[in-house]
Amino acid sequence: MDLRGRRHSSAGEPIKFGLGRTIGPLRGLFYIVKITVTRKSHFNAAHRLYRPDWDEQRNIEVYGKCANANFHGHNYNLLVHVRGEVDAETGYVVDLKWLADLIDRCIVERFDHQNLNLDTTEFRTMVPTAENIAQVIWSLLRPEINSAHELKVTLYETERNYVECEG
Repeated sequence: MDLRGRRHSSAGEPIKFGLGRTIGPLRGLFYIVKITVTRKSHFNAAHRLYRPDWDEQRNIEVYGKCANANFHGHNYNLLVHVRGEVDAETGYVVDLKWLADLIDRCIVERFDHQNLNLDTTEFRTMVPTAENIAQVIWSLLRPEINSAHELKVTLYETERNYVECEG
């Protein structure tokens, strides 16, 4: 990289991206863009929104039908967004096959067809709201992804209700 922040190959040539196109000066400046790649996944899980330290009435006031003692389920849609610079050698921000395998291994295998309250350690003491599920997913994926990349998780609990977690 030169003093103006421009990237060059070891031979001093501007780095070529994609189909031989060179990312180069724009009005005398060199811009390195960040790209977001997204992988969509899906899992089904049951849960109950309930705090054992509250009485039944308080749980119903706060969580409504979601406090039902018999649990209820969702077909969760998960979007994992990874943002960063395109690698000059591979042309990838991140290999989407690798990301798909990571999501399957760390998230789908752990939560799919589980009762989140009863079958997972993460939610034995934490209310499995969409917000908390998204935070847990983010924290399970973050250590596996290059720290130079930004990570955002979007979790759809229903078609109309979703949460996003990024950090």
